[in-house]
Amino acid sequence: MTPDSWEDRYRVGDTPWDVGAPDKHLTGFVEARGTGKGRVLEVGCGTGTNALWLAGRGYQVTAVDLSQLAVEKARAKAPSGATCTFARLDFLAEEPPGGPFDLVFDRGCFHVFDEPADRRRFAERVASLLAPGGHWLSLIGSTDGPERDSGPPRRSARDVTDAVEPVLELVELRRVSFQDARAAPHAPLAWFALARRRELPAQPSTRLT
Repeated sequence: MTPDSWEDRYRVGDTPWDVGAPDKHLTGFVEARGTGKGRVLEVGCGTGTNALWLAGRGYQVTAVDLSQLAVEKARAKAPSGATCTFARLDFLAEEPPGGPFDLVFDRGCFHVFDEPADRRRFAERVASLLAPGGHWLSLIGSTDGPERDSGPPRRSARDVTDAVEPVLELVELRRVSFQDARAAPHAPLAWFALARRRELPAQPSTRLT
C-alpha cells in the first residue's frame, strides 16, 4: 500500500487495527520483564495507543508511522511531559531518531509487505537498530484459522523465519489471537514473534554425509 492509501484510511476511519487499548501481548511481555527503563521504537504506531502506554511506564519511546494524519492524532493524545516522540517516517528508507533501542515493537507492520525482499529488509533494519541484548516483538497475521475476505495479511512461519533468521536470533514463535479471544472469539489469528539481536552470526544449515 502507498502512503496515500494509509492516509485515506485514517481520514475515513477505516482502521480496524486501532482498537483503542494497548496490545495485550505487548503489555504481558513488558510487565513480565518488570522494568520501565530503556528505549523503545514502535513501527507503525497508528494513533499512539501502545506508544503512550509504554511512555506511561517510564520508557523513552520513539513511535513512527507512514501516515502523517495518524502521527498528528497520536501527538494530540499525548499528555504534557510524555516521554514519547512521534514522527512520520518510512521505516524501510529512513533512520528513526533516538536509537539504539532495547525493544522494537510492531503490531501488524511487518506483515504488510508482500515481497520477501521487503520483509528481509524490515528485519535487517530492526537488527541494525537494536542495542546489545535488545529484542524485537512483532504481531504478524498467520495462515491459521478459517478462510476470510478481510483482515490482516497472512504470512506463513516460513515467511517469518526466512526474513528473521539470517539477521536476528528467533526466541519464540507461537500462535495467538490479535484480540482477547473471550471478547472477540472470531478475531484473526497471529504469530507472536520474538527475536533478539544476534551476538554471533547465523550458521549455515548442515547436511549429513
